[in-house]
Amino acid sequence: MRYIVGYTDTPAGRDALALGIRIARTTGARLDIVLVLANEERPTITPADPGYERFLRETADRWLAEALDAVPADITAKTHLVYDESFAEGLLEASRILEGGLIIIGAARGGLLGRFTLGSVANTLLHSAVVPVALAPVGSRDLLDAQPTGGTVSRITCAIGTRAGAHQLLDAAIVVAKNAVIPLRLVSLVALDQPEGAEHPEATARAESHAAEVLAYATEHLPKDIDVTTEIASGTRIEDAVSHLEWKPAEIVLVGSSRLATPKHLFLGSTAAKMLRELPVPMVVVPRDSVLTLGDPT
Repeated sequence: MRYIVGYTDTPAGRDALALGIRIARTTGARLDIVLVLANEERPTITPADPGYERFLRETADRWLAEALDAVPADITAKTHLVYDESFAEGLLEASRILEGGLIIIGAARGGLLGRFTLGSVANTLLHSAVVPVALAPVGSRDLLDAQPTGGTVSRITCAIGTRAGAHQLLDAAIVVAKNAVIPLRLVSLVALDQPEGAEHPEATARAESHAAEVLAYATEHLPKDIDVTTEIASGTRIEDAVSHLEWKPAEIVLVGSSRLATPKHLFLGSTAAKMLRELPVPMVVVPRDSVLTLGDPT
């Protein structure tokens, strides 16, 4: 398994690297740390200054060397300098060439500690990638600093609804939990999917029934030594429901793509986008109709 870390010498870049280290240690994957510079062959009115271009290359090489030095010795990692018209396109091309199974990026500046602000790179990837994309919230590097060895992912939480594609996402979560040998929590969003004005008792009953079904399915397909639990997220808004859940600092959340996504592609749906506003832990968005996730050995 190879995971692509979109790196820059910024807090967001270091957050992405910290999350990459944690996930790689959990799954046994190798990291490909990618830094993207503007295409050398881009159109320009005035000739590029060779001295400035050399300075950019030397600076990028230094940043990548420092990033590599920050990776613990027990994790295999390699750096790559890529030229492309945009950072997002460079990461997508690197993922294709290197056969990366996951792209990891940090949140844009401006978010509260432990929260997300999506920049242009994240928005592009979350609406076009063909592999899962992991988003590291602001401050992820602080968790790495608190545990010099990097730690591991402590739990997988999977947000399961009843819409098309939910079963594939559940299968993906089972694959991750099984291969990483970590607990799985299934959060039922059925209550949040109800039409406006639906009776609360009816919505709760449906959520409880759905939670029981997914729990039975996951338990059947996971070894007995892996703990599986369910919770029902409820609230007047999705953001409220997310804020009422208890979150472990080292866990990650799996969500599926919108039904608007083309097959095997990502498209961030409205529910996931609303979850991001309150989510204090990393989110991994899985492409539609795909069970290829960070825990898949293939």
